[in-house]
Amino acid sequence: MLTLYLFQLEISYGAMFLKMIWNLNIYQTTLVLLTVSGMYTITGGLTAVVYTEVLHAAVMILGSVLLMSFAFSEVGGYEGMARKYFHAIPSVISEGNWTAKPECYMPRQDALHIFRDPISGDIPWPGLIFGTTTISLFYGCADQIFIQRCLAGKNMFHIKSGCILCGYLKLLPMFLMVVPGMISRILFPDQVACVVPSECLKYCGSRSNCKSIAYPKLVIAVLPNGFQGLMLTTMCAALMSSLTSIFNSSSAMFTMNIYTLMRPMATEKELLVTGR
Repeated sequence: MLTLYLFQLEISYGAMFLKMIWNLNIYQTTLVLLTVSGMYTITGGLTAVVYTEVLHAAVMILGSVLLMSFAFSEVGGYEGMARKYFHAIPSVISEGNWTAKPECYMPRQDALHIFRDPISGDIPWPGLIFGTTTISLFYGCADQIFIQRCLAGKNMFHIKSGCILCGYLKLLPMFLMVVPGMISRILFPDQVACVVPSECLKYCGSRSNCKSIAYPKLVIAVLPNGFQGLMLTTMCAALMSSLTSIFNSSSAMFTMNIYTLMRPMATEKELLVTGR
């Protein structure tokens, strides 16, 4: 179920981003992404996935750093971001006789704090330390995608080095994704922080909120045309990297856990063909 959820999330977000950039049909975009990702996963297997992910990682980091730099320049650096974020309030907060509650559209006063109040915090610090950490450890140690890559390592040194590198790379999303998202709210409060259903529906097609458009909206608004192309490549790389990982892991789980029960005497070649 988790794999299916991630699959749906990756596809929908990637298609939405491409639609915002090029105004493409979302179903055609989804079909193209699935086809391209599936082709080189089926033909190349895990080897193709690993090599392309290395290239994708470099492109993603470069593109994200550029976007973060341009975004900070728009708001006057970190100090400007920290000051302006708390004033990023949508102009429309009511519709008819209905008015949104302040907590629905006002930025939290502890937004710049990682360790938040254990009573009033949306993510209390005990939950962050004991809850989120436990979940993250389980995800990192038991997720099929990670395990598969460890099992494919050349030796223990490569496996341990890869895990350490992955741990350090996990520090980057706070600066490359979360902070740009906050800056996007500063620049586009009416769209990113909308609370009125009709307004949200107008901006992103959802009646609940438009937080999902924060990152692509920032890409379109602050990057020059040439860099927008690089960022589009970055987003496609991130999407295809995740999709190929899900494809490969799902096929491995089906082949080794289900197909081998159906055909316990299957040869290595048969398992390879079935998985692909």
